[in-house]
Amino acid sequence: MRAAVLEAYGEPLSIESVEPPELAPHGVVVDVEACGICRSDWHAWQGHGEWADDQVPLGQILGHEPAGRVARVGDDVDALAVGDRVAVPFNLGEGSCYQCRNGHGNVCEDGYALGFESSVPGAFAEQVHVPHAEFNVTTLPDGVSPEAVAALGCRYVTAFHALAHRADIDAGDWVAVHGCGGLGLAAVQIATALGGRAIAVDVREEPLEMAADLSAEETINASALKDGENVPDAIDAITDGGAHVSVDALGRAETCRNSVDCLRIRGTHVQIGLTTSAEKGEVALPVDEMTRWDVTVVGSRGMPPSRYDELLRMIEGGRLEPEQLVTRRVELEDVSDRLAAMSDYETQGFEVVTAFSSASE
Repeated sequence: MRAAVLEAYGEPLSIESVEPPELAPHGVVVDVEACGICRSDWHAWQGHGEWADDQVPLGQILGHEPAGRVARVGDDVDALAVGDRVAVPFNLGEGSCYQCRNGHGNVCEDGYALGFESSVPGAFAEQVHVPHAEFNVTTLPDGVSPEAVAALGCRYVTAFHALAHRADIDAGDWVAVHGCGGLGLAAVQIATALGGRAIAVDVREEPLEMAADLSAEETINASALKDGENVPDAIDAITDGGAHVSVDALGRAETCRNSVDCLRIRGTHVQIGLTTSAEKGEVALPVDEMTRWDVTVVGSRGMPPSRYDELLRMIEGGRLEPEQLVTRRVELEDVSDRLAAMSDYETQGFEVVTAFSSASE
């Protein structure tokens, strides 16, 4: 089968013919119909993560936002069948640890990160293997397309888990979203669907226009503020006291600090953006101020597989439309160019691989 392999950090991925996945008794092999291209793939491609002992090894097949159909089923799998349309989470649990048994499979003590470690090759490939399939894989309702599921990927489910479960926003809450890449745009759409009032913040006008089209009630172009103005003050003026919930969807020191500084008393900061080599996982925050005003800080990574049905019901009912965020459909050979475009923030919304076989095949 064809796959995109990380041979050198920051260099074009190698499109190679590799052996099809081996099938574990507890796993399934999925024919990939669509796979999102995520900024987490960019971090892996750049070789980031060494500061957290989380650098993706060379030789890895990248790609962690797949949707497809079950092609092969392990001997111990009874709940899935060949031909089932499925969504696959990137943070895979093994199903039996304390976290998995208590509904937190996204932070499984012995889990796997699809596409980021050698034991679970990724989905920039014609097929992908999913271990512990009965715990991890979710079958799809009719009418939910592969592209919509690829858009769910890690970005959309991370934003949903962050706002619905970690921040637990209430109707009418002001929700500031700092950074309007795919992750931030997902947060804007989800915040509104959950009853929040979204404020989108970015330094580029195009993603802000997309955020407004999606549902943002207010937008702030941080690069267009006048001298003496700043993002937290602008949010304070809009909200008459600050955001109830604020999301750093970029992972830069400035956006993280702005997210904390724009909160009202007893507000909640949600960190979903990963840092770059500039921060190396560390950002200075006003701890005394956070303590004084009873500020809550939470992180979010993916979503427990057991809660996918909540999200899928909202999509099936038309309350959420992740496919609205899909701006480009590409072939496997295009992935390297699209990752390179992320280096200068030249992408917008979600880009999805939808063609994996060679045109000559």
